[in-house]
Amino acid sequence: MPYIESSINIDTKDIEKVYKIVSDMEGYPNFMENVNSVEVIEQGEGFTITQWKTVLKGKPFNWKEKDLFDPNNYIITYSLVEGDLKKFEGSWKLTTEDDQTRVTLDVDFEFGVPMIASLLNPIAKIIIKQNCDDMLSAIKQEIEDSSVA
Repeated sequence: MPYIESSINIDTKDIEKVYKIVSDMEGYPNFMENVNSVEVIEQGEGFTITQWKTVLKGKPFNWKEKDLFDPNNYIITYSLVEGDLKKFEGSWKLTTEDDQTRVTLDVDFEFGVPMIASLLNPIAKIIIKQNCDDMLSAIKQEIEDSSVA
């Protein structure tokens, strides 16, 4: 099962502000190029079920996930409810380092068909890693640009 971890440092020690942006997934399409829409279809105490519509390398990639929010520890975990993959889960973790906030996004995924997994996993890992990096860069730019304004 491919596992990806990507991190970025954001020039703010206001971890609350960063967590607010990261946890507002419905706002992602406003500043993330590859995210077409994120819709909250169910919400409860400390969780949401979200429907994601994205584009990876020009191809649609859509899924539904359950997001669990732990604002006291600045962590969001997510897991696949339904979609094209057998497994798609991970977390967002925020920590402070010096005068910065570090955001780490990890993804663990698995294709449901073992025979094609060995062919697709290396390619998918590269594409999903680039998407994670792009998402983190977009969050960094959104926060740092709003700090300057």
